[in-house]
Amino acid sequence: MTEAALAIDLTAAAARRVAAIASRQGKPAILRLGVEGGGCAGFSYRFGLADAVDAEDITSVRDGVTLVVDPISIDLVRGCAVDFVESLGGAAFKVENPNAASGCGCGSSFSI
Repeated sequence: MTEAALAIDLTAAAARRVAAIASRQGKPAILRLGVEGGGCAGFSYRFGLADAVDAEDITSVRDGVTLVVDPISIDLVRGCAVDFVESLGGAAFKVENPNAASGCGCGSSFSI
């Protein structure tokens, strides 16, 4: 299932990084974002390359790269943007989540 682009977004920087990783691994350029319980703030983000888009997935496409979210996780990340940032502390995918009431210092977990 594909929803409006406002459901989730992938920045150009994140799309470039996913494309590069997928190319090196010989996989399709599909990034799966999921949410699971845990982390220091209550929920944590889970990223991974996917082999295919499932029929019920919510998708967003940028520059030939697909971001997919399962229907259970979408309510926790609806309206988010996935970015890739590089800083002195390292490089990582970062989720800008308007639904998060708070997050941890490392940015990998959040609470609603």
